[in-house]
Amino acid sequence: MKVLLTHGYFLNDDPKEMEIMKPYVPLGILYIAGYLEREKIETEVFDSTFQSYGLQLAYINKYQPNVIGLYTNLMTKVNVIRLVKSLRADEKTKHIKLILGGPDLTYNQVDYLNTGVDALVIGEGELTFTQLVNHWGKNPNQKPENIDGVSFLNIKNELVKNKPRQKVKELSELTLPARHKVNLHLYLDTWKKHHGASSITLSTQRGCPYTCKWCSTAVYGQSYRRRKPQEVIDEMVFLNHEYKPDHFWFVDDVFTVSHRWLKEFADLISEQGVKVQFECISRADRMNKEVLSLLQKAGCFRVWIGAESGSQKIIDAMDRRVDVNMVREMIQLAQTYNIEAGTFIMIGYPGETIEDINKTIHHLKVSNPSSYTITKAYPIKGTGLFDDVEETMIYNFDWQTSTDRDRDFKRTYASKFYDYAVRYVVNEVESYKDLSSKKYYHFLKKKIKSSLSRLMMEIHK
Repeated sequence: MKVLLTHGYFLNDDPKEMEIMKPYVPLGILYIAGYLEREKIETEVFDSTFQSYGLQLAYINKYQPNVIGLYTNLMTKVNVIRLVKSLRADEKTKHIKLILGGPDLTYNQVDYLNTGVDALVIGEGELTFTQLVNHWGKNPNQKPENIDGVSFLNIKNELVKNKPRQKVKELSELTLPARHKVNLHLYLDTWKKHHGASSITLSTQRGCPYTCKWCSTAVYGQSYRRRKPQEVIDEMVFLNHEYKPDHFWFVDDVFTVSHRWLKEFADLISEQGVKVQFECISRADRMNKEVLSLLQKAGCFRVWIGAESGSQKIIDAMDRRVDVNMVREMIQLAQTYNIEAGTFIMIGYPGETIEDINKTIHHLKVSNPSSYTITKAYPIKGTGLFDDVEETMIYNFDWQTSTDRDRDFKRTYASKFYDYAVRYVVNEVESYKDLSSKKYYHFLKKKIKSSLSRLMMEIHK
């Protein structure tokens, strides 16, 4: 059996990312590729990030795999569906078994199966995908009725959902991502060129025990499973030797969730003289002076601390379960340990008013993070946020040709109000920084932009 793993993200088709230029390696696909490789299954990876749709199709036609595994999420869905339909319409490729995996599948199973794919992998993919490949290698015309974690359509075109796949308890049982299957240097060079430092992504854990309403846990679930600290360090040492990145980026939802794990990790790095730099994501309530000291000891140069809002009312509505004052304190405290502190902001959450937005501006001015990202809230199917606003959805769209970001709901003000609110927050905060730094020309420019954005907000209330 010949297997091809690919996805539907094309950097050149993403104008927003072209401005940022921080592409990330498709780690999930590479974990599956590594597992298949260990099981002696012939596997190739077509990483579409730096490629094009035309080149992707050409590669498939040349390689002629028996099975294609496609990763999809809410942002790449349209491209994935386009590829599926093209493969099904072509005599040379219509026989290929098509399997989809990713977080967007769980709550859209019938829709995805109706595009023409053979099966969906629900949840973690390594074991399920491998069993599917082996099943079709022996029984190409037989439905995968006895494989956990699989959904498919029966001969009556009815949805069949097999028993859920139990989550991998011991992550040590998995292989490392097959990074050699992609051109990692394209990512390293892109980061180096645009940001002055190259970066490699790593994962130490799966699952998140928290219940933030806007966040999807469709793949790894509301759980907490973690690799042994020494295994993570060994991987970092190997990657340092092979690729020489400037730093690492831990993609874990909450890197500091276990203080005991962090202490062992930091102590081992120190004892073994491993010199690494990394950034990670945390929560204010899983941080304190001791945690920051351990992060510093381990080589952390930047920690991202989620808040999403400067308004406690909105934070509580998100079920974020964190105090905004603690967030400010930890952002400020981190920087006293020579650790940059970034934060995430979300605008347009249900119930958010101009008063809440101004509180967010105040929060960013007072806490003064070294970096922050800001987005407009949108509901992902399967999340608490989606459930909360489902009855107020105000936009109907064609599912196959749109994404979750095209969904809108009845907000406190018109949707356009919050588009301008994002600009208002950014320019108001940045003008404040320029004033503090005595950059008066830049201050004036951004203040004018802030005032114009505020005016447009009033117009679009």
